[in-house]
Amino acid sequence: MSHSMISRVEHELCRPSFDTLLRIADAMEIDLWPLIKQAEQSFKAVADDLAK
Repeated sequence: MSHSMISRVEHELCRPSFDTLLRIADAMEIDLWPLIKQAEQSFKAVADDLAK
């Protein structure tokens, strides 16, 4: 994976594919699932706040 692609992901200039996320997590030696779960919980919290 190129440095420019990683930079684009870091700066939220693109939405990485699931394959790209898996490759980044593998390179960092971390599990992807907890990050996805955390993102889901954050999204739900924001949606709940907007619904109020």
